[in-house]
Amino acid sequence: DVQLQASGGGLVQAGGSLRLSCAASGFTFVDHAIGWFRQAPGKEREGVGYISNKDGITDYADSVKGRFTISSDNAKNTVILQMNSLKPEDRAIYYCAATIWYRWRANTLLQLGEYNFWGQGTQVTVSS
Repeated sequence: DVQLQASGGGLVQAGGSLRLSCAASGFTFVDHAIGWFRQAPGKEREGVGYISNKDGITDYADSVKGRFTISSDNAKNTVILQMNSLKPEDRAIYYCAATIWYRWRANTLLQLGEYNFWGQGTQVTVSS
């Protein structure tokens, strides 16, 4: 069975950092892209960024560029979302998701509908 397990959420002050992990199993990790999404209270789920596990291609939402970094460890089937300079508006439940990777999909993978498999979320709260 495909499993995606997000962890590492918590409470942090504005300006601080958090490191989220997404542990994956049940599929060929290197052939997939892992996306991070978030959903704030009363808002729609939105794309944060993604990484292609095969060649390390990443892309980020404009709202997090320069602050968030996604990396993957193919040996551990794990993707990390490093979040720095956190703002109160980053408060949300963060989810990781997986989809098969093809380079021609690179411009579409910030969209929810492109992902087949989803994990449960982890709560991130940023205090001002």
